[in-house]
Amino acid sequence: MARELVPDAFWQRVVPLLPPPRPKKKLGRPRADDRAALEAIVFVLRSGIPWEMLPRKQFGLSGMTAWRRLEEWTQAGVWEQLQARLLDELGLRGKVDFSRASIDSSSVRASKRGPSRAQARRIERRRVASIIFS
Repeated sequence: MARELVPDAFWQRVVPLLPPPRPKKKLGRPRADDRAALEAIVFVLRSGIPWEMLPRKQFGLSGMTAWRRLEEWTQAGVWEQLQARLLDELGLRGKVDFSRASIDSSSVRASKRGPSRAQARRIERRRVASIIFS
């Protein structure tokens, strides 16, 4: 590739977070390289191609293998740990600016019956006449 998808500095941050590979129960192909898998994952997510269309010769593994590795690492919490570490590093350097941050219920669970008991105005209950079936 013309541009490296996973630079060495980024890879050094990711390696300690990866779970150890599970022992193989039977003989077969050797496990695909973790760095090649990460490069394949980044390529698919950045390009938007389907997993099945991943060029096997370029990355040395199939799209399905890359997808399974993404699932395995997601279950192990690698991405959350990586985000926390990167934010900690940026925070120590003073490069995190929360003046433009926002939180909504898709990223933070909204608590039921919060401290405010303000009532929303009721919408008029009259039934609207149907134009289609009248």
